[in-house]
Amino acid sequence: MSRLFSAYVIVDWSAAAKPATGPDSVWIGVMKRDLRFRLTFESFNPATRAEAEKKLAEILDDFRKRGERALVGFDFPLGFPRGLAKALGLPGDLPWRAVWDQLDKMVKDKADNTNNRFGVGSEINRRLTGGPFPFWGCPPKDALTTLQPKRQRAHGPEDLPEFRHADVAAKGAASIWKLYYNGSVGGQAILGIPAVRRLKLARGEGVKVWPFETGFKALTEADLAGVEVVVAEVYPSLYKAQPQPGEIKDQAQVRVSAEHFARLDETGKLDAIFAARSGAADVLLDAETEEGWILGVEA
Repeated sequence: MSRLFSAYVIVDWSAAAKPATGPDSVWIGVMKRDLRFRLTFESFNPATRAEAEKKLAEILDDFRKRGERALVGFDFPLGFPRGLAKALGLPGDLPWRAVWDQLDKMVKDKADNTNNRFGVGSEINRRLTGGPFPFWGCPPKDALTTLQPKRQRAHGPEDLPEFRHADVAAKGAASIWKLYYNGSVGGQAILGIPAVRRLKLARGEGVKVWPFETGFKALTEADLAGVEVVVAEVYPSLYKAQPQPGEIKDQAQVRVSAEHFARLDETGKLDAIFAARSGAADVLLDAETEEGWILGVEA
């Protein structure tokens, strides 16, 4: 029984506005095999997103030198709810890529973690509705006409959806439109997607983003010929993480998530979770072209 991957990397992202370590900061968990093919785990806690990108590049460069393929899971959405690219009038036939390119143009994320995520949310709101919707959530000092600390109204039938199909299927995933407060993934996505875009641009066809570039299918070795990295969205809260002595919750979550995918690969069950075992055709099309999906969540 052959494994699809040699290593499993889980990245717990952060939208922090200043350098930070410990709880609620960036954690990178790496599960890989030693010289005796035993699984070993190590974690890294860089203080800034810039340091995290550099560390992740070093980790992946090491796997490349050894000819090893890695699964890299990021804990934020890689796509936005269906219809955003069209609503913004973005060019191109690939909505997910159009949104990635647009965010890359708008986001300013400095080496010290200073960033303009609230400004990005505010500007997208202005283009979409001219008011503080659909993005919401910010410190009172950052409030603007087109971005408010609290949600102003619910989503109606004529609005962009509040949740992606994957968020609904995951039962409890937060809305990407929420930019601040506990459980907000919007800020992480705004700052994280450009980082994933840079990772892909730097490595070209050696990186494939699931399901945008692979489709929903059980991946085979033939599908991954020449591929060094498969990037996917993950949801660590799906897996019960009990911290070991000396661990904090975030660190335990990346470890347990990496262990989960490694165990599936060891038993020949990982390939199947890249496929949609059920789900309406329109849901799968939205996921493949624009919204993305959470690895391990059934459609």
